[in-house]
Amino acid sequence: MSNVLSYKPVHHYKTPLSAPVEVQDFSARPVAVDIAGVSRIFAGNTVLDNLELTIRSGEFVALLGASGSGKTTLLRILAGLDGPDKGRALVPEARTVVFQEPRLVQSKKVWKNVVIGLNGTEATRGHAEAALNEVGLAHRIDAWPATLSGGEAQRAALARALVREPKLLLLDEPFAALDALTRLKMQRLIHDLCETHGPATLLVTHDVEEAILLADRILVLKDGKIAFDRRVAIDHPRRAGGDQFDRLRDRLLEELGVPVAA
Repeated sequence: MSNVLSYKPVHHYKTPLSAPVEVQDFSARPVAVDIAGVSRIFAGNTVLDNLELTIRSGEFVALLGASGSGKTTLLRILAGLDGPDKGRALVPEARTVVFQEPRLVQSKKVWKNVVIGLNGTEATRGHAEAALNEVGLAHRIDAWPATLSGGEAQRAALARALVREPKLLLLDEPFAALDALTRLKMQRLIHDLCETHGPATLLVTHDVEEAILLADRILVLKDGKIAFDRRVAIDHPRRAGGDQFDRLRDRLLEELGVPVAA
């Protein structure tokens, strides 16, 4: 039996951008990710050290940390691409990853990239078109990947992830290679799509402001452990700036070892 859930096309921007959305309480939601006592060691170097983490259904969590802190190692464990040396990692079977590079198959048109890996009844052009419409890329359904811009390629990769209706969406710095304007557009798109589809989401990023703009909760990974865990008490839609935003940004920079100007 296939693990892929049926895809039901919906419209994003279900809440008008002018209407604030209050900070949600996820405490009553089911647990989607349960990491208990997880350690990962490479050549005698402990990258993850008895790590504990819970993410609930529908919760958007951003993970910050210096290079080499273990962010990608944790994401690979959650994706099933690696395993812990010690501890327990329970994740939904229906999960997908969007990487920094779109990783599209150049010999297949966009729509075939979107449904790649799905079973016969799911891997249809109509199924792909519905997903591409959600990310604003339906007009490129028959394009070859080489003709897409960087932002379009990442939209195709996002459609490929969401067409599977994952219970866990893993984002590995998906905007890092994009220009500033495209990055802002993709951030808004990711927020709206996650609100619509409701997966538990883990975003690995180096961008502190991006984490604050998107996440319900922000973690800082340091020395193989979660050193900082804070819920973002700012209503959506969020914009960079303001007292709450600036205080949280400065605290996160402090946690990351970045001096903050007076």
